[in-house]
Amino acid sequence: MSQNKQHKKILVAPLNWGLGHATRCIPVIEALIKYDFQPILAGDGDSLQLLRQEFPELKYYQLPSTEVVYAEKGSLLKYKLLSQTPKLIRAVKLEKKKTQEIHKLEKLSGIISDNRFGVRCDEIPSIYITHQIQVLSGVTSLLSSRYHQQIISKFSECWVPDYESNGLAGELSKRGKRKLLLKYIGPLSRFTHHPQDKKWDIVAVLSGPEPQRGILEAKIKEELRLYAGQILIIQGVVESKQNTLSEGNLTIVNFMLQQELGDAIEQGELILSRSGYSSVMDLYALGATAYFIPTPGQFEQEYLAEYLKQKGDSDFSNQASFQIGKLSNMKNHKGFRHKKTSKNNLNRSLFDVFN
Repeated sequence: MSQNKQHKKILVAPLNWGLGHATRCIPVIEALIKYDFQPILAGDGDSLQLLRQEFPELKYYQLPSTEVVYAEKGSLLKYKLLSQTPKLIRAVKLEKKKTQEIHKLEKLSGIISDNRFGVRCDEIPSIYITHQIQVLSGVTSLLSSRYHQQIISKFSECWVPDYESNGLAGELSKRGKRKLLLKYIGPLSRFTHHPQDKKWDIVAVLSGPEPQRGILEAKIKEELRLYAGQILIIQGVVESKQNTLSEGNLTIVNFMLQQELGDAIEQGELILSRSGYSSVMDLYALGATAYFIPTPGQFEQEYLAEYLKQKGDSDFSNQASFQIGKLSNMKNHKGFRHKKTSKNNLNRSLFDVFN
């Protein structure tokens, strides 16, 4: 990409809680490049490393890490997160300060923040990306939704990666009573649908923070060794080098980048996945047949898995009770019916806010 000074610089910063926030920023970054903007990456941890591998030519900045510690028991997750609130508040203040420093250095024309509360500047257009206008947190859902909507109101616009009616996120992406400047831009996916011959009976795509990612990997390996077909397990562990190993009927890869991962999902008869919203959007874009295992204690994932089952799109099991025999129920579910997603439909006019 040319470094022409006329190219307006846009800072793109995804949250580093799992890889989903980063992966759904990929089509946004591609659109910025297409429309002659100059994206600059910002973030921390695996999500920043993933974007650097996808876009090695782009400049990047390190943001302060939230370093959230997750509970091993799902029932304790909310309390574990609440106990870290002071640390999260400090991290938001630090990332806001860092964002101001980047703006001073780069003379940014705009910011796109995917769920990073502090990545905004009052003097330039600052966009917030989220599908969670309503935040499910059990008995505290009303309070958490109000708090998140207060954060959203501090940004110039909020882009919602869903349809405004009959959306993939159900109640999560509904407007609610508060007046917010929301733009429903349709589901965001890094993938484009290219039907392929089936190579794998099951493709397990792991994601999300530890320790739950590792717990699910161990559970899936234990169950799928009893399965007669060919299994591909993509661990979702981003490292400097890709590694592949075979264990009986299991082929295990630490991570895959965009094109290779899309091909692998297309080659799978059935996809096992977390029900994080970015994963849902990717599987929807590829027209996949999916079986979800929500992260324990994450109300959003539990809701999405149940919602998509009720729609007849997919089936699910909680992590503790998952057994290989439950996959036989998939014959009652049609899978996602492919539709064009926002990778193909991010129009130039969406970025007029930066002019």
